[in-house]
Amino acid sequence: MSETPDPEVVELASKVFDLARTGDAAALAAYVDAGVPANLTNDRGDSLVMLAAYHGHAAAVTALLERGADADRANDRGQTPLAGAVFKGEEAVIRALLAGGANPESGTPSAVDTARMFGKTELLELFTTR
Repeated sequence: MSETPDPEVVELASKVFDLARTGDAAALAAYVDAGVPANLTNDRGDSLVMLAAYHGHAAAVTALLERGADADRANDRGQTPLAGAVFKGEEAVIRALLAGGANPESGTPSAVDTARMFGKTELLELFTTR
């Protein structure tokens, strides 16, 4: 027997996901500090970190990681925030994720595999200098 989600909870979650997409680090931090789970995921398994990383928001990624978000949390397709940042060529986000403990070998494809697949050899160097 499944319960119908509370519309107010759904509205709040949508707002928080939008904050991750737009990179509002201060507002994200405030929501997580107030009790929103740092590892909140949407219906595709995309975490707040994944959304912030994919959209190029290093400060939001850092704020979430500082509050306990998992840097390597893969979505339902096995993709990690680091692989997404590599795909998008977001060097500042990659550095933030690596500083937060992200593993370049995690996920399918991994960040290393993604960099190789798309010929982003300059990003591969970031993984060896950590």
